[in-house]
Amino acid sequence: MIVSVWRYSHLLFAIASSIFLLIASITGVILAVEPISNKIEPYSISGADELSLAETLENINTKYEEVLAVTRDRNGFVSATVIIDGKNEEFYIDPFTGDKLGSPIQKKPLFQFATNLHRSLFLKSTGRFLIGFASFLLILISISGIVLIAKRQGGYKQFFAPVVRENFSQYNHVVYARFSLIPLLVLAITGVYLSLLRFDIIPDSQVSLQVDFDSIQEEPFKEYTEFDLFKNTPLSELRELEYPFSEFVEDYYIIRLRDRELYLNQITGDVLAEEKYPTVQVISSWATVLHTGEGSILWSIVLGLGSLAIPFLTVTGFIVYFKRPKTKIKNEHSKNESDYVILVGTEGGTTLQFAQELHKQLLLSGKKSHLALMNEYSHFNKMEHLVVITATYGQGEAPASAEKFIQLVKKNQQKQAFDFSVVGFGSTAYPNFCQFAYETHEALKALNNSIAIEEVFTVNDQSFESFNNWCSVWSEKMGLPIHLEKPKLVTSSKPASTFKVIHKAELPEDDTFLLSLKNLNGSKPVSGDLLSVVPAKGERERLYSIGKVNTDTLLISIRRHEKGLCSNYLHQLEHNEKLTATIVNNRNFHFPKHSKKTVFIATGTGIGPFLGMMQENIKRKEIHLYWGARTKDAFNLYKDYIETALQEGKLTDFKTAYSRQQSEKIYVQHLIQRDKELFLEVLKSKGCIMICGSIAMQKEVLQELQELSNKYLGKDLSHYQNRKQIKMDCY
Repeated sequence: MIVSVWRYSHLLFAIASSIFLLIASITGVILAVEPISNKIEPYSISGADELSLAETLENINTKYEEVLAVTRDRNGFVSATVIIDGKNEEFYIDPFTGDKLGSPIQKKPLFQFATNLHRSLFLKSTGRFLIGFASFLLILISISGIVLIAKRQGGYKQFFAPVVRENFSQYNHVVYARFSLIPLLVLAITGVYLSLLRFDIIPDSQVSLQVDFDSIQEEPFKEYTEFDLFKNTPLSELRELEYPFSEFVEDYYIIRLRDRELYLNQITGDVLAEEKYPTVQVISSWATVLHTGEGSILWSIVLGLGSLAIPFLTVTGFIVYFKRPKTKIKNEHSKNESDYVILVGTEGGTTLQFAQELHKQLLLSGKKSHLALMNEYSHFNKMEHLVVITATYGQGEAPASAEKFIQLVKKNQQKQAFDFSVVGFGSTAYPNFCQFAYETHEALKALNNSIAIEEVFTVNDQSFESFNNWCSVWSEKMGLPIHLEKPKLVTSSKPASTFKVIHKAELPEDDTFLLSLKNLNGSKPVSGDLLSVVPAKGERERLYSIGKVNTDTLLISIRRHEKGLCSNYLHQLEHNEKLTATIVNNRNFHFPKHSKKTVFIATGTGIGPFLGMMQENIKRKEIHLYWGARTKDAFNLYKDYIETALQEGKLTDFKTAYSRQQSEKIYVQHLIQRDKELFLEVLKSKGCIMICGSIAMQKEVLQELQELSNKYLGKDLSHYQNRKQIKMDCY
């Protein structure tokens, strides 16, 4: 299966309950306003809760001739029921004076309507059951959601780590699900509990006090203000106090406090009977408060936002599902008659699109190709060439469709020799980039009759250009004329803009040049974003990292390739010529605003975005730039920008590694070990390390940083990656 059991469960529960949850959530938002509107009524008297019951009753009894009851609600409002001119009246009072403050709050028609719809859908018991069942499904949705987020984030320890932004719906679905998790679980659990209580599945036991009337004492007489219970009990503990019906000793005070109920002799003040509330009654009271927010403005707001999250999560969840590529695989040739076998490991289906394109081109080339999921690995009778294209999920784990692959490889030994290639898809913003692809490669390499024709090739952020580069090399080795067509993937590109070439600096001996472009359309890219260029109609796009040096000027650093269609197209542009290109948001590679100390690591043309970031460093934060090239001559292309940044204090220092200037090759990763104190300090002080250049360089740099982190900081490097202290844009 493409989707894990947890994801299927999550989707199934959401579909089954979506209508009822939407109704409950909308009415829940409305009802969250009710306790807030009640709480802000001017009936709460500052300091009243510190009064004793004796003081409170004395103030009330002085004001009114006959008092029947005194009540304190969850808002802290004190009300009294008294007889005035022969009529019963109830109103809020000032406990200090007994003065009337206002009439009891009446439930507004809107809130009454929302309450009835929220509780039972106007269907009485049937509706209550449906809402209760929907609440139960919400619990299951929350639990399955927790599991899915933990898997996506790389484990429960990383549950609240920063989320990599892939697209609006998926990113915000995860972010808002985490924020609303607690209120949603509280609403769901208490909703189920109250439903079970309503249907008597949970018995609602009540206090049942018995008075021994034969033992009631009539002496010694005390004034009620002298009763120990009244003197020692603050008003804040009171829920309700009922006065005796008459002056006879058999009538008594009925007092309900926060935690217990008791009867009090009206003459002596003795406790006639007392019982703490049963556990079920206490839980029921708490469940009501937690579900309604009654008495707390803050909790009501939390519940309102939690209820508001349900429609948003429902909509974004369905968008994520319906936008997920369909994963039906059709094969013209069976697995036992195919020379070429392509296996795919995917969690959401995107990786499959690339595999399907390769499969299609092999068939057009006249080859017998079979496409399947990695969990379908078995004996392939005529397989000569195996291509594995796999994503990595979470903390280096296998995606759902490849969970059994490594065990199947060990179990199903192929009878004939075969060669294989592994292509890993992932995002460098995640820890353990393409980790499962490397594990797959090692598992296949361990077989007796397998031949690895290349090392693992990695593709960052679904880059078609990168995948096509791999395919070109692989197809050349296979002797096949393959030309891939780009799959239609959703991108975060902005509308196309027009740029004018205002300067071109060139270093012919290094085949690199620096292009300065003026933005004529007013789009506002940031250093680290990407420029998408299509060199000719029908050609695929090429992406170049942007350095923004002032308001409307962009820099792109380019290596010219002899047969490179796009690099040669850009190289032939002359001064004042115009270029149409698209800005692609690359928010995971923007300069960190809150980092006091930052390290840039780049090789070759990877320095491009850093040239812009240095110019943007107007606060002159501490920046260290490490740059690697083959020879010192390569520096001439960037010399003016580096020296100006150093002079203006926008760059703290600049370290270089030239691999062909001396007998022993030196690369940027070697400088990390030499300057380990700086790198350790950056990680410890919540600084940031940014890496731009080749995937090969990135792998070496990360290995060095991993060793430092383990040895000196006692933490895995993923700890810092998850906190966005390590940002990468490599290719």
